[in-house]
Amino acid sequence: MPDWTIKPTQKIMPKLAKPVLIAGLPGIGNVGKVAVDFMVEELGAEKLCEFFSYNLPHSVFVTEENLVELPTIALYLKKGAGKRPDILFLAGDVQPVNEQSCYSFSDTVLDYFAKLGGSLVITIGGIGLPAVPKKPKVYCTGTSKEVVASYKMVNVEPSLYGVVGPIIGVTGILLGLSKARKLPAVSFLAETFSHPMYLGIRGAREVVSILNDKLALGINIKELDAEIREMEQEAADRLAGPAELPKALRGIKKTMPGEDVNYIG
Repeated sequence: MPDWTIKPTQKIMPKLAKPVLIAGLPGIGNVGKVAVDFMVEELGAEKLCEFFSYNLPHSVFVTEENLVELPTIALYLKKGAGKRPDILFLAGDVQPVNEQSCYSFSDTVLDYFAKLGGSLVITIGGIGLPAVPKKPKVYCTGTSKEVVASYKMVNVEPSLYGVVGPIIGVTGILLGLSKARKLPAVSFLAETFSHPMYLGIRGAREVVSILNDKLALGINIKELDAEIREMEQEAADRLAGPAELPKALRGIKKTMPGEDVNYIG
């Protein structure tokens, strides 16, 4: 069996016009996962395919219906409209379990993206801080000075060098492999609290706001702020006792036995 199997959820592969890939998987503060889940739900993106491998964590999750399900990583599609390009979202419950599977997974994603005529990769992650940031800063790095300069915005910190060490996981490896393929790629890393039970919702909001402006997503940020307040309250209630989380947060606290989430990515 190959390292990774792609399971299409649509009968015909869509024809896309230079799509953009936005990847956000679990990591420090789950900033990337929260941001991508927000965008998938707000834009009504449709699932295009799922990625399966024996290199996923050896666990199943118990759903609200008291049934089990395997962890998933999937690709979602939102077709372009107006100034918004065709966008693919990489979202999921988990990351690959080790270094080799992280590389093979990222290669599989980029191979599939290339078949769809992909033009730009964007990854989202978090930077762990010892305290909760009041207004999280967002830093940008990428595969070339040109692509980073194209995301030079007022609310984006211009230099990441010296702020963090290596960018670990799919968030970083997608960048490195994209550079090897001469495919433009950028990463947005938002500050967040480095506690494993903390959700970097406000850092995710800052990244969504940046991409909303740059890619003309059409997301109502005021409505997003209201949802964030609701999510923060429900997340707090979740820590205090059982409560149902909104769709954008479901699965975020599915931690693996012995998993260390204290890293950048």
